[in-house]
Amino acid sequence: MTHPFHIEAQTPLCGDASQGHTPSRQVIWLQVVTLAWMLIECSIALVSAWRAHSPALLAFGADSFVELLSATVVLLQFVPAISLSKPGAARLAGILLFVLAGGITVISVVALIGGVEPDPSWLGIGVTVAALIAMPLLSGAKRRAARRLRNSALAADAVQSATCAYLAAITLFGLALNAAFNIPWIDPAAALVAVPIICLEGRRTLRGEVCGCC
Repeated sequence: MTHPFHIEAQTPLCGDASQGHTPSRQVIWLQVVTLAWMLIECSIALVSAWRAHSPALLAFGADSFVELLSATVVLLQFVPAISLSKPGAARLAGILLFVLAGGITVISVVALIGGVEPDPSWLGIGVTVAALIAMPLLSGAKRRAARRLRNSALAADAVQSATCAYLAAITLFGLALNAAFNIPWIDPAAALVAVPIICLEGRRTLRGEVCGCC
């Protein structure tokens, strides 16, 4: 099975849309679909996290928010009237990921120490199941389009979509166990497991490792 992060090592993408590569309708369609889905996913996850007091859903919703920003950055590349600094946007996204990872860690540790008991969230389970189906499909489609257009920002967005699927699986595991067996600590523990993945994504975003020549 190919690890979704292998896109950096296997597919050096040194070009972008500004170097004469005309964006296809497929790329724009992919980003519009991503924006619509991530807006719904982020909203449901964060609302569910608030209602259920779930650190795991908070981690998932926070990453969905960053994915929403990433998809917006890629889409704005194809708007001629907007001058977008991709390196600056990447740095902002990377910093935001580390801030979110720190916040999730604090919340999860406090929940574990304080004996917080997250409530079962069937809405949260539903959105993570949907993400497990949708995000690998979107990631694969973006990866193929990024290779064709040699677009590093789109390749980075494909990695973030794959990461979202990983976080969905971790979140679903914690939510399902808590709902089935009433194990309160499993939810914040699942959130802590997600933190290294978020940090790895943040580090790669800051370093621009999706494109070996960036």
